[in-house]
Amino acid sequence: MAEASPTAVRQTLIRCLREDPAHPDIPALVEQLERQQPADLDADGSLLTGVWELRWSSATQPWLKQAPWLENLQVLDPGRGRGMNLLRLKGPLAAVAAISVIAELAVTGRQRVTVTFRRGGWIGPRLGGQRLELLATVKQSFPAWLDITVLDAELRICRGNAGTVFALLRRPDLDLEALLPAEASSGSRSE
Repeated sequence: MAEASPTAVRQTLIRCLREDPAHPDIPALVEQLERQQPADLDADGSLLTGVWELRWSSATQPWLKQAPWLENLQVLDPGRGRGMNLLRLKGPLAAVAAISVIAELAVTGRQRVTVTFRRGGWIGPRLGGQRLELLATVKQSFPAWLDITVLDAELRICRGNAGTVFALLRRPDLDLEALLPAEASSGSRSE
């Protein structure tokens, strides 16, 4: 039996991620697309920048999985060495009920992005032009990285240093600058 074209596999995977993130075919579609359409950050690294929503994960931890009542976002700005994982409720409470982990990022190979977690905690709404935050320094005791295995303008698949596979869809409706705290940039405020 012939393998489906990369375009057909990609379209099927994106449809599953949008409509049924628990679909049993997702792991096989991810593996097939990784073989057919491998990422090359040297050529396409600029596509990393933006807001991405986790739609499927091989993880067992609930904060690394998709849930219908949560937005599990990755906000990436590797050109400025910054990123953030943001877990928030969907709907009107999104601005007041967000947990974040802020990191420094560096593209270190054709598929690898190193991650150094710096601070984590609660990020609230903007009041009077300033965002409310309650963040503490994160003591990262291990090297962390993501291998970006598939990357295009809409879809990102990656494998973490612990072996977890993630499939994310771009969220063009969300603004990277509005979500990232100003001090999330590299070499910023120390605590």
